[in-house]
Amino acid sequence: MSEAALVTGAASGIGRAVAERLVEDGWNVLAVDLEPDPDGPGEPLAADLTTREGNREAVDAARRRFGRLDAIVPNAGFQHVAPIESFDEDRWDALLALLLTSPFLLARYAWPALRASGNGRLVVVASVHGLVASPFKAGYVAAKHGVLGLVKTLALEGAEAGISCTAVCPGYVRTPLVEKQIPDQAKAHGVSEEEALEDVILAPHAIKRLIEPAEVAGVVAFLASEGGASFTGVPVTMDQGWTAR
Repeated sequence: MSEAALVTGAASGIGRAVAERLVEDGWNVLAVDLEPDPDGPGEPLAADLTTREGNREAVDAARRRFGRLDAIVPNAGFQHVAPIESFDEDRWDALLALLLTSPFLLARYAWPALRASGNGRLVVVASVHGLVASPFKAGYVAAKHGVLGLVKTLALEGAEAGISCTAVCPGYVRTPLVEKQIPDQAKAHGVSEEEALEDVILAPHAIKRLIEPAEVAGVVAFLASEGGASFTGVPVTMDQGWTAR
């Protein structure tokens, strides 16, 4: 029987690339999104992952459809860019709900299935912002730092059951989320959108290019495979030299 994975934020960007890659590798994939693409990879499921009910339904749906659940890839997310004195409080709550609480809930509800797998994997798509900070991103940076702590804790809890937990930490990836940041960053820094891309977004990269979603998907697929079994409790960094500074 094919292994089964649950991938969130699977309608576009990194999540879609991950779902496509896992399907290519022979996995059964439940592709979860607030507005899933019925023509996308895997089997689509609409779920609001800012709620407990949405996260529980995602796990239950995967187990119903596939009879097992071997890997979870929490990837869903969004960005909000604003100075702290005007940072919207509701956006803060939503960021933490989706980027930190959802991975916790997915792991909590899926833990018995991951244990039964004997080879369970939790691969969180985090960010280089789980390791470093940037101004005007209080909610995103706080949540991504938090999810790395969650991964470390779950790696220790899951070790005896053969469950490994990692966090992939890419720099800027060519996704709708990054493209939507450009005007926000331009406004926050008082520069043009072109200057925001060149001088703000790509400034920390030693290699001055955006990472492609398929590159991140390849790393996730490796971590979910037999070859990735020794990786647990760690961030797997692919940041174009950002944190080498």
